[in-house]
Amino acid sequence: MPSSTISSKGQVTIPLEIRQRLGVREGDRVEFVVENGRTFIRPARGPANPFQRYAGALPAFSSSDEINAWVRNLREEA
Repeated sequence: MPSSTISSKGQVTIPLEIRQRLGVREGDRVEFVVENGRTFIRPARGPANPFQRYAGALPAFSSSDEINAWVRNLREEA
């Protein structure tokens, strides 16, 4: 079973196997959840992305030039 030691600052290194299992990497936040007397660690749930519902609504662009051309065309049509 993977384990780690708590530092003098209360820090813990999460073993690689566990980080991979959780799908977390450097810079990610985790949260500690206590349920029914047991404590769990899981990736922190951030606030919902307000733009997620618009994903796929626009064509895919491969460069800023394509985006600018698309915007120009929209302006010309209006």
